[in-house]
Amino acid sequence: MTTKYNICLLPGDGIGPEIIAEGVKVLNAVGAKYDTEFACEESLIGGAAIDAAGEPLPQATLDAAKAADAVLLAAVGGPKWDTTDPNAPRPEQGLLGIRKGLGLYTNLRPVQIFDALAGASTLKPEVIAGVDLMIVRELTGGLYFGKRERFYDEEGAGTNGAKGQRAYDTLEYREYEIERIARQAFEAARKRRKKVTSVDKANVLETSRMWREIVHRIGETEYPDVEIEDLLVDNTAMQLINRPADFDVVVTENMFGDILSDEAAQITGSLGMLASASLGDGTALYEPSHGSAPDIAGKGIANPLAQILSVEMMLRYSFDMNDAADDIRRAVTNLLNDGWRTGDLKDATTPADKVVNCAGMGDLVVKYL
Repeated sequence: MTTKYNICLLPGDGIGPEIIAEGVKVLNAVGAKYDTEFACEESLIGGAAIDAAGEPLPQATLDAAKAADAVLLAAVGGPKWDTTDPNAPRPEQGLLGIRKGLGLYTNLRPVQIFDALAGASTLKPEVIAGVDLMIVRELTGGLYFGKRERFYDEEGAGTNGAKGQRAYDTLEYREYEIERIARQAFEAARKRRKKVTSVDKANVLETSRMWREIVHRIGETEYPDVEIEDLLVDNTAMQLINRPADFDVVVTENMFGDILSDEAAQITGSLGMLASASLGDGTALYEPSHGSAPDIAGKGIANPLAQILSVEMMLRYSFDMNDAADDIRRAVTNLLNDGWRTGDLKDATTPADKVVNCAGMGDLVVKYL
């Protein structure tokens, strides 16, 4: 009997529609191989939703996402919607909103080296050899969701009497928010190399001091078999470049995780190869780690592999289709080993007949499957 899953597709902006089409292409090939039907239906998010509905996350999109078995998102944003007006809708609000609306408090971003692309990294080969880490980022707390305000200070209070604009953003965490993200990190570490690096700024921030205390309490009482390492966020930024292969699972709060995960992504040499999963209480969401790349949108030259590897994560985490997920990982590894590249991955030694466009790379993954 054929198994059926409903997938909410969110193409978004820029190259989003192009790369998500290749993700669906691979998903359909997997479905045919494993007697599984993936029913995919598109909804609006980001700038496309602002243009069509006046808001970055229409209620219809959130309803569709909640009703689906998984959400596959491509990318949001672009200069068309850039504004400094704090009251104007922004595409990124759609992404933050759907994470909050689905109760997705954990972002998993694996960073692994494909041997065939090791030369694309700006780091020395001996530094990146063996890199295989997972960044676990808290998604629904911290500065991004705290109280904020901008106002004109008529009195100049606290600013030596100088009048002018003032603004603040509130960094706040609750105990249960840290407990649940810590457990996610320790559970991930148990399936890997049993080491968690907890990143904070405990020498300055009270939220970080509470973060450190709670992570240690959870680890020491519930996961005594997992090693815990504490690093300040600034030191972590250095050590990710200095000794990236020493990290296993890195767990941190929202803003630190946002910054460090992009830094870690560059270890591999290309954001175009990195997927992510957002998990929590509701429907899980899967997306590439890169942005909407509006400068190449519509040209058909985008790299769809991060989107396709997001499909791999979806099969693994939402549907327990580990064999199918392994098939995708193996297909991508083998085609890269055979020299196939998209434009962003090629170098001076890549033969012209080995460079393919966005759709061509999707076709190759299906062929290698």
